[in-house]
Order: sequence, then C-alpha cells, then structure tokens
Amino acid sequence: MNLKQAFETPFIRPQRKISNYYCYVVTAICAIVFLATVLIMLIATTVHLDFNFWGLFRINAFTLLIWGVVSFFSTLVSIYSSTYLTGFRYRTRFAALCLGFTLSVMVLVAADHVVALLISWFLMGFFMARLIGIESDWPEACAASEYAQKFFILSGVMLSAGVLLLAFSTEKFTQAKIIPALSSLPKPTLLVSSLFIIFSCLIQSAIYPFHRWLLSAMTAPTPASALMHAGFVNGSGIILTLFASLMVHADVLTLLFAVGGLTAIIAQFTKLLQVSVKQKLACSTIAQMGFMIMQCGLGFFNAAVTHLILHGFYKAYLFLSSGENIKASVPEKPMPILIRPLQALVVIMSGIIGAGFFAWLTGKGKVLDSGIFLILVVAITVGQATYNIVKQSILTFGQKLVLQLLVFPAGIGSYALIYNGVSYLMKDFAFVEVPSPLSLVQILFGVVFLLGFFIMKLGLYKNFPWLYVKLLNISQPYRHTILNYKNK
Repeated sequence: MNLKQAFETPFIRPQRKISNYYCYVVTAICAIVFLATVLIMLIATTVHLDFNFWGLFRINAFTLLIWGVVSFFSTLVSIYSSTYLTGFRYRTRFAALCLGFTLSVMVLVAADHVVALLISWFLMGFFMARLIGIESDWPEACAASEYAQKFFILSGVMLSAGVLLLAFSTEKFTQAKIIPALSSLPKPTLLVSSLFIIFSCLIQSAIYPFHRWLLSAMTAPTPASALMHAGFVNGSGIILTLFASLMVHADVLTLLFAVGGLTAIIAQFTKLLQVSVKQKLACSTIAQMGFMIMQCGLGFFNAAVTHLILHGFYKAYLFLSSGENIKASVPEKPMPILIRPLQALVVIMSGIIGAGFFAWLTGKGKVLDSGIFLILVVAITVGQATYNIVKQSILTFGQKLVLQLLVFPAGIGSYALIYNGVSYLMKDFAFVEVPSPLSLVQILFGVVFLLGFFIMKLGLYKNFPWLYVKLLNISQPYRHTILNYKNK
C-alpha cells in the first residue's frame, strides 16, 4: 500500500458504511409507514375514518389508500437501489431525495389547508428535479434537471393561481370548506380556476404539448425513473380527484376527455418509433397518463385513481427490470402483422365477452352514457391480449384456449375487484363517479380513437412518411439533454 492509499483508505470505508446505514434507515422508515398504513386502512374498511388536524391535514380512507401505494413504491425502490447504486458516490443524497419526495407526496394527499397543498406540490417538483440531475458533474443531467424544474415551477404557479382564486373568492382556505362553497361562485370564476388547475396537471403528467420534460429525464438513475413514472406523474390524477367537484361545476370534463384521449393516441404511435427501452417506457407513460386524464373527463374519477395505482405497479416493475430486458434483447426484424379471419373473429368475440364480464362485475356500461368508454377500453385490452395469444405458432389450439380461460377471467376479475375497492374507499367524495350522457364529441372521438388504434396496430402509419417524421420529431427530448458520453 502506498502513502496515498494509506491516508485515503481509513476515510473511505467509514463513509461507505455511513452511506449503507443511511439507506437502510430510509428503507426501514418507508417499510414501517407502509405496514402502518395498511393496518389502519384495514380498520378503515369497517369504521368511518375522517380526522382533521388543526385545519391543516385531513386523513381519511382515500388518504390512506394513496399513502399505502406511495410508501410501497418507495420501499421497493429503496430496497432495489441499496444494491443497484452500490459504489455510486451520490447514494446518500439519492436516498435523502427519495425520502423527501415520498414525504411530500404524503403531505399533498393529506393536506387540507391550501398552503400545505401548494408547498407540498412545489416540493414534489423540487425533489424530482434534483433526482433527475443528481449527477451534478454531468452536463446533460444538469440541463435535464433545469429543464424539468422550469416545467415543475410553471405547474406550481398554475396550481397556486387556480387554488388561491378559489380560496380568496370563497374566503375559505381549506378544501373541506372550499368544495361545499363552489356552487355559490360565478361560472367565470369556476372556469378560470379549473383551467389553471387543469394546465398544472397536464404539465405534471407530461401531457402533450408539455411532454418533453419526461422524455428528457433519462439522466435519472433507474430507481429514480421508477419513482418518477410510478408516482410523480400520477400526482395530477390525485389533484383532479381532490377537485372533482370543481371540474363538474365548471363543466370542463369534455376538455379533459379530448386532451387526454388525443395524448393517448399520439403517445402510443410515438412509442412504436423508439429504439431505446427507456424512451419506449416514457412514451408508454405519457399514453397511460392520457388515459387517466381521459377517465377524469368521462366523470369516472374512481377509475382514474384505479388506473394510476395499477399503472404505478406496472411501470415500477418495467423500469426496475429494464436492465434485464436490455441484456436479453436481440435486434431482429419485426414480424408482419397477419391475422386470419378465424383469428379476427376470436379476437372480437373475446373483447366483447371480456367487456361484458367487466360490466357485470362493476355495473358499468349498462346504460348509454360515458361509462361505455370504460367498457371500450376493456374490450380493446382483452382483444389485444387475445391476439398476442392466438398469433403464437408454438402453442396448440388447446393450449391457447386453456390460456385464455385461465388468464382473462383472473385479470378482469382482479381489475374489477380493485376498481370496486377503490370506489368503496372513495365513497365520501361528492363526485367520485359522474357519468354523463353520450355527446357528439365523445362519439366522434371514440371513432377517431378506434381508427387510430387499428392504424397503429396494422402499421398503416408507415405508408405516410410525413406522419412518421412528425411523430418522430415530437417524441425527441430537449436538445441540450440528449445523452452523450460523460467526460472521464
């Protein structure tokens, strides 16, 4: 050992141990919060739970639901990063930022006073921007962090404008008092306030045209990306649910439906053009956030909350396993999409049966209202899954049949169970479910949505070079955040 090593070694090892201990403490805190939340939530299913603390915070069944989901994701990410980030020099800072982000989300959900709500919203953006640019000596990471922070600040300003307009108009500064007073406000005030809040949510969820910050955030470590895509972008769904009464009174549900649906279609197209695994996942997240906003626009805020929970689990898994997918991936020529008439019939019948099963379990779609679109999404999902099975040449007819009979009832049943459970926990919300009569806009958009789906699945967009180039251009990250080799 030379002189330099002799002086450096005693200081490096204790620092590494401190980093390990700190990460373990953060993991333990998240795990304890998750277990405590689940225990209290089980109690909340049998008794009415609604506590208000000093007019600042309010804890009810919905609060516990989101707390449980957030603390679970944070525990998962913390456990994963404890080994994934071994040797990473900013490991302690990463753990602290993740803990700060988790606590800010929990405060956001529990906040009753508007000041607590707004501060927690700004803090969410602050912690996430720091996670995106955690490698401060990496120019692209710093650029991505600054770029995202601008969007987060704008989102916070928009939310502040909308919420404070309501607070000063009603002269009340807690959600518990503002929401009942909305009916007394003039329509222009409600409209302006709702538009501010909607724009804030669109920015947070990376809805078009505010999507580039998410595409530019690839500098974040993979565990941070999992937390971002599974938790951060879902924050808008929570805000829209908390202010569901405002959206209904301001009559802006159609706007949410159109913007969310358009984003879902565009993002699904752009996903097909990506060659990077993380960029594919980013486009997928944007599409799923579009679906969530679309469900809010249909008046089903309980469906939106269900969607953000399931999307969080799914996207956390995809990001945390992305390294394995990259390692196992081999470039290969895409297979042409061919479907025989009998296969097409099986796909259509499976979609119809699956949608009918979901309608029977949840009671949705039995009336010609906006709930039909929930059934349509289920039918498309089941049809897509069926096609993925029937096209497998290595499976026999009997194996395909058994696979469908086993997977689909379990999948649809689980989704319906979670949907009904979320609806039960949100029963105290005044506008948790507000189906509206079918409008011409909804019908026309439904047709466009189906056409876009088939154009995408059949690959017809490849026949229009201008469309291909347009989609490719809008799915590019901010130019200063394009990843280059770091200087060593």
